[in-house]
Amino acid sequence: MESMENIREIARIYSESTGIDTRLVDSSGKTISLTCSTEACRLCDVANKKTGGKCEKTHLYGSIQADRFGGKYVFFCHLGLVHWVTPVYKDDQLEGGIVAGPVLMVDPVDLLPTDLELMEGIIENPLDVIEKIPVVTPSRVDSLSQLLYYSAFSNRFSVVSEALDTHADIAQYIQYLKTMGGEGADHYPLDKENKLITMITLGDKTGAQKVLNEILAHTFLSTGRDFSLVKARILELVVVLSRAALHGGADNNRIFGMNYKYLNQINEFRTIEELTIWISEIIKTFTECVFDLQDVKHIDVIYKSIEYIRRNYMKKVTLDDVAENVSLSPSYFSRIFKQETKTSFNSYLNNVRIEMSKKLLLDEDIPLVDIAVLAGFENQSYYSRVFKQITGLSPRQFREKRLRR
Repeated sequence: MESMENIREIARIYSESTGIDTRLVDSSGKTISLTCSTEACRLCDVANKKTGGKCEKTHLYGSIQADRFGGKYVFFCHLGLVHWVTPVYKDDQLEGGIVAGPVLMVDPVDLLPTDLELMEGIIENPLDVIEKIPVVTPSRVDSLSQLLYYSAFSNRFSVVSEALDTHADIAQYIQYLKTMGGEGADHYPLDKENKLITMITLGDKTGAQKVLNEILAHTFLSTGRDFSLVKARILELVVVLSRAALHGGADNNRIFGMNYKYLNQINEFRTIEELTIWISEIIKTFTECVFDLQDVKHIDVIYKSIEYIRRNYMKKVTLDDVAENVSLSPSYFSRIFKQETKTSFNSYLNNVRIEMSKKLLLDEDIPLVDIAVLAGFENQSYYSRVFKQITGLSPRQFREKRLRR
């Protein structure tokens, strides 16, 4: 187990060694520490303020996905920029992540007009900003992501003082119940359970932990600290609170998966102290799950699909191919792609191909028929028809007009 200071040092060394900005984020996506290696260092902070915390949600989403996919994850933010993240843990529970980036995976001159639109209204002078963002090839991004994983994934950390504080709070409340709690102090407090459910639903981690400590104090007092009875009550709490997280908007599959894991874990513990720390971490995890990350998830899917199109537009690319690449069904992918981009998949693909063909048209040595194939169109006739629909000119007219300038 490593301390937070060690995790910060890992992020700093990684940034200085690779020339990539890194930030350590907590379980809500907020930045704890930042190491700047490029002039684009503060871009995320500016964008986060302008969008009301959207970058923090994106960083949280990346950390959750990295946890889900085994320790590393490459994602696109809402500005279309690339980041990668490895999760950070405390007592085997997700506590945040080390986020690296932003970078571009294409040269700025190859960006499409739609790419710049993502920054307009959020970042002043987007062209100037883009020039300061490092350009990293997809293969190097994958290697850098792997390196970050190797650097940090084994360094799960634990802060013993938090466990001590939890036990101290419970002991203090038990003393209060014994001396001032009055009648019913040794019975299970359903009113506090309802309050805890409310805290989970609201995503209030601090409030939830406080009420949980009070419930545990009641439980220990009413059961005489009988381990079997305490374990049974805590098991009931896990199920009840997972439902509260679902009502608060947490992802169904994630909560059900966590429940399955927790129900298997509980039999591994042999002391009340172990159970106490365990249920405290579960409470934190459930409250962290109560975030509306659906928009962020869709953004990541869209940019992953756009990146796939940009790398493969010259080949035969189908909606099914791209949907499979982002692990969605074709029908669902088609629906969210149209919702997010305001255009159909085929229209977007044709626009990318036409934009790429415009650059080829500036080279007189390349025959028009070859340009159609190089841009991914099956034949010259279809290419010419689509080109004119989009630009109002035929490919030949476009070439002649541009070369006369």
